[in-house]
Amino acid sequence: MKGRILVVDDERSIRDVLAQVLGYEGYEVATASSGGEALANHRAHPFDLILLDIKMQGIDGIDTLQQLRLQDPDARVVMISGHGTITTAVQAVQHGAFDFLEKPLDSDRLLVTVLRALEHRRLASENAQLREGLARATDSRFAMVGTSAGLQKIRELVARVAPTNARVLISGENGTGKELVARAIHEGSARKRGPFVEVNCAAIPSELVESELFGHVKGSFTGASGDQAGKFEAADGGTLFLDEIGDLALNAQAKILRALQEGVIVRVGDAKPIAVDVRVIAATNRDLADEITGGRFREDLYFRLNVMPIQVPPLRQRLEDVPALVSHFVAALGAGPGMTPKPFSGDALRRLQRRHWPGNVRELRNAVERLLILAVGEEVTEEDVDLVLPPDSGPPIEPDKLAADAGDRTFSEFRGDAERAFLIARLHEHHWNVAETARVLGMPRSNLYNKIEKYGIEREQR
Repeated sequence: MKGRILVVDDERSIRDVLAQVLGYEGYEVATASSGGEALANHRAHPFDLILLDIKMQGIDGIDTLQQLRLQDPDARVVMISGHGTITTAVQAVQHGAFDFLEKPLDSDRLLVTVLRALEHRRLASENAQLREGLARATDSRFAMVGTSAGLQKIRELVARVAPTNARVLISGENGTGKELVARAIHEGSARKRGPFVEVNCAAIPSELVESELFGHVKGSFTGASGDQAGKFEAADGGTLFLDEIGDLALNAQAKILRALQEGVIVRVGDAKPIAVDVRVIAATNRDLADEITGGRFREDLYFRLNVMPIQVPPLRQRLEDVPALVSHFVAALGAGPGMTPKPFSGDALRRLQRRHWPGNVRELRNAVERLLILAVGEEVTEEDVDLVLPPDSGPPIEPDKLAADAGDRTFSEFRGDAERAFLIARLHEHHWNVAETARVLGMPRSNLYNKIEKYGIEREQR
C-alpha cells in the first residue's frame, strides 16, 4: 500500500466517495463519522494522513485537529469543508493542518494534495532519522575529531559511500581510528537501526575462526555442546566490521568470499545454507598488495572487499588536529570517576604537536589521560608533558612542518589549510575567547570572526 488514510466526515456519502477514489489509487483507507471516532482510531493505529471535515456534529473539525496534534504532533491533516472561508482556512493552518480543501472536492486536486502531504511526511521522517543517525555517529565515544584536510576528505568519502551498500576497505596504522570510520559509515546508512558487529580477526585463534564467523552445530567439534550462531548471522540486517582482516587464515578467507558472492553462510558441521543480509566493512593495518604477492591473502577476496578504499592518515600527518583531539579527550576523560578536566596550556599543546605519535590517536588519548591524572596544577603545562611522557621516538618536528602534506592541493588551498590550523590552535590556546585571541594575534576582532566563518571553524562541544 502507498499509505494509510483516514477519512473523517459525518456524511456517509462523502466518506464512501473519498474512500473509493483513494482506494482506486492504491491507498489503504479507513473512515470515521465523528471527531471522537477519529481520535480513537488514530490512537489505536496511527494513520499516515487524515482528511478531516470541519463542520461535524459533536466535536467539530478544528477541535478534533487540535486534539490530534496534541495526541500526535507529527500527524498530517488536510481539512475539508463545504463552508470554506479564508478565515477558516487560516485558522486550520494555524492549528497545524497541512492544507485546506473546499467541497465539492475536485478529484485531481485531492489526489495531488494527498500525494504532497504524504511526501512531506516521508521527508520529515527521513530528516529525523538522519538527525538521529548523526547524533549517534557523533557520540563522544565514536566521534571523528579534527579539521585537517585529510580528515575532511574521509568525512566526504563517508558521506558518499554510507547510503549505499558498497563494501569498504579501510586501511591505516594501528590506533588511527579505522573503527570510527566504519561506525560512521554504518550510522549514515539505511542499516543504522540494525546491528553493528565488530570482529577482531587478529584476536581469534585460527582453529576457531570459522566457528566465530559462521557459527556451528552441536557436536561439530569437541566442546560444541549446542548450536551457536556466528557473527555473520548476528549482523543480519546490519553491518559486519572485520577488523584486521589481513590476519585471517586462507581457508577462512575462502569462506568469507563465498558468503560475499552468494549471500549465504554454512555453520561448521552443517550442510544447510543460511541466507544473510550483511554489509561487510573490512579494515587492515597491512599492505594487502604485499600479502597477495606473498600468497597470504586471496586476490579475489581483496577485489570483493575493496569496492571503496579509504586510507586513514596517521596522526603525524595531521598534527593540526592535536588541539581538537586533546580538547575532546579532556571533556570525555575529565568526566570520569576521580578525574578533573584541566585545560592544556598553549605551550603544552605545541609540545604535543611536535611529537611523532607512533601509536597515533590511541596513544594521544592515553597520554591525555595520564597527564590529567599526574599534572598537579590547574592546567597541564609544557613541563608536565616533558615530565610525564616518555621521550619522543624521533627528532622534534619543527613548527613549520605542522601543516598537512601539500599533496595535490594548490598553493592557495595549502595556505588556507595552514591558516585554518593556526587559528584553531590559537583559539584553543586562549580557551576560545575570540576577543583575547584577536588581541594576541594583533588583528581586529571582526577580522577574526570573518576568518572563523570563512573556514567553518566550530568550537568542540564539551
